[in-house]
Amino acid sequence: MKDKNLALLCDYYELTMSNGYFLSGYGDKTTYFDMFFRSIPDGGGFAVAAGLEQLAEYIEDLHFTEENIAFLRSKKLFSEEFLAYLKSFRFTGDIYAIPEGTPVFPNEPLVTVRAPAIEAQLIETYVLLELNHQSLIATKASRMVRAAMGRPILEFGSRRAHGADAAILGARAAYIGGCSGTACTIADQNYGVPASGTMAHSWVQMFDSEYDAFKTYCALYPGNATLLVDTYNTLKSGVPNAIRAFREVLVPRGVTGFNIRIDSGDIAYLSKKARAMLDEAGFKDCKIVATGSLDEYLIRDLLLQGAAVDIFGVGERLITSKSDPVFDGVYKLAAVEERGAVVPKIKISDNTAKITNPHFKKVYRLFDKSGKAFADQLCVYDEVIDGTGPITLFDPDAPWKKKVITDFTARELLVPVFKGGVKVYESPAIGDIRDYCARQTGLLWDEVKRFDNPHTYYVDLSTKLWTVKQQLLEAHK
Repeated sequence: MKDKNLALLCDYYELTMSNGYFLSGYGDKTTYFDMFFRSIPDGGGFAVAAGLEQLAEYIEDLHFTEENIAFLRSKKLFSEEFLAYLKSFRFTGDIYAIPEGTPVFPNEPLVTVRAPAIEAQLIETYVLLELNHQSLIATKASRMVRAAMGRPILEFGSRRAHGADAAILGARAAYIGGCSGTACTIADQNYGVPASGTMAHSWVQMFDSEYDAFKTYCALYPGNATLLVDTYNTLKSGVPNAIRAFREVLVPRGVTGFNIRIDSGDIAYLSKKARAMLDEAGFKDCKIVATGSLDEYLIRDLLLQGAAVDIFGVGERLITSKSDPVFDGVYKLAAVEERGAVVPKIKISDNTAKITNPHFKKVYRLFDKSGKAFADQLCVYDEVIDGTGPITLFDPDAPWKKKVITDFTARELLVPVFKGGVKVYESPAIGDIRDYCARQTGLLWDEVKRFDNPHTYYVDLSTKLWTVKQQLLEAHK
């Protein structure tokens, strides 16, 4: 992706508006845009932010080539002055974002852009597509990892992904969400997501017998033997032939780390029977891998049924988030600057869920004395919450519901990514992001992490911000 010029990966209206801003004298007007989402996929209690590293790479390299300019000129819609401006285009603004791996909630900014109007407008599509896609997959992965209750989840979905970039970056996002590895080799090369894999059914079919297939693989790859036992008959031939190959090829070499994989059939039943056969053969350390159209609900149900599965491999239901494949992030104007002052802006709708939170904002996460997160609060940019004094929390939709909080700590979530067009944020290593995600998810109450009817985690407005919002609503009646 780093070798592609993606300047025209934008909605056409971003170009028409930018041309209009330029011709109308608004091009250099300082604006504030928020990227946020309105609902959590699968009705979950939280989402996981991901995609910031790729967004920062895009912003840093954003420029228009001669070919881009020639194409736009051919549309006979854009002024030559605007096209000349694009020739020397570079992002010069500020960007703040919530770090990847952070649990996030509806209506709070994942990204805030402060930049001249044209610059802020032209990056809209990429901000949304990168964070929407990777946050969606990271969120789905987090659900599956929690369903597995400590058992590793491997991402196996490249062949069902919606294109090459979706496969590669989906594997990256799944790892951030807690997966232990991927089948996507290039995701390991490009991003350090551990890749693994052994055999498909075609390997077994290629040989004269199932046993020959297993024996040959064990001889070739003694340290990486996971034998696929369901090509013909899992219990009558697959598991017995695997046991024979382990005993005759690997045990004499002193190898003890080997697995079997079940890809079809009644996994709960087959895994329990296979476990008994392996144990009886003396292979109690042999792990059972289960694959085949799994999701968090099937994983949870298999474990409730006592399935003897040690590792899960998940494909299309993870890489496409099949059950809820849209992360509904939006990008909205929140403020402009007039003579150096920040002037809040609001979008109003008959659908109250689409009314935006105005102003240049901060996001604070509040933790109780046990260290658990209990609410987030949006504040105006010049407000500070440091935990030294009480604050009043209230439901923005029902402000009479109030609660005074005294014993808490607060952490600001948005961090600088670009200042004056210069990238000031260094993305952590992928393993560090994954570990951070696990730690931060662990700071949420279990009630928020339920799959069904999770406890609502509140994102409140400070009194100052709520007042500004009400004044704008009144002014536009």
